[in-house]
Amino acid sequence: MDFAKFEEKINIYFKDKSILKQAFTHRSFLNENRGSGLEHNERLEFLGDAVLELVITDHLYQKYPSKPEGELTAFRSALVNAITLSDSASKIGVNDFLLLSKGEAKDTGRARQYILANTFEAIIGAIYVDQGYDKSKEFIASQLFALVDNMVSKGLWIDAKSRFQELAQEKVGITPVYKTIKEMGPDHNKQFTVGLYLAADLVIEGSGKSKQEAEQEAARRALEKNGWQ
Repeated sequence: MDFAKFEEKINIYFKDKSILKQAFTHRSFLNENRGSGLEHNERLEFLGDAVLELVITDHLYQKYPSKPEGELTAFRSALVNAITLSDSASKIGVNDFLLLSKGEAKDTGRARQYILANTFEAIIGAIYVDQGYDKSKEFIASQLFALVDNMVSKGLWIDAKSRFQELAQEKVGITPVYKTIKEMGPDHNKQFTVGLYLAADLVIEGSGKSKQEAEQEAARRALEKNGWQ
């Protein structure tokens, strides 16, 4: 895998090339390549998630001095969710460099979306370790800051759960219920799958790193499925 091509894409050249390779290494790859000497990317993802949240929080705080904390939180959630991050990862060609097991490599659905989002965070973590906060912020700014104006002007940040509940009560007279279907992964990197139900009917599922994130994802998908955006 020629990671120099990825460095060219993002215009960041790593001093420690191994840290960039680690950012792309999924745990499943190591299960099939135990003698590779590589480490998986989950520690970098953990670090990158924190750096991403700080950079986005600071940007929103500076950009919208009159907005209350609640709206800023909603803006941030819309910018750092799995959908936004996986889209950003796809745009810079992350898919072409992932180190995955053969099984994971075949999956192009929602599981791949979360792998892309997590890898995007791991890349941020790798940049932070290799080149520091300012370069990490520069990368995040180049990938995400331009999305803010569009998100705010089109109301894409609006709480999906609240919106779906309002419309479900209006259109079908039922209050939606969310139930956890499964939890996967270690404590520091849990993945929750939640079902959204109208009465006894499962409308759709959503996934996320917390139950709240999974519920929001389910609500967003339900709005899209029903054409209620």
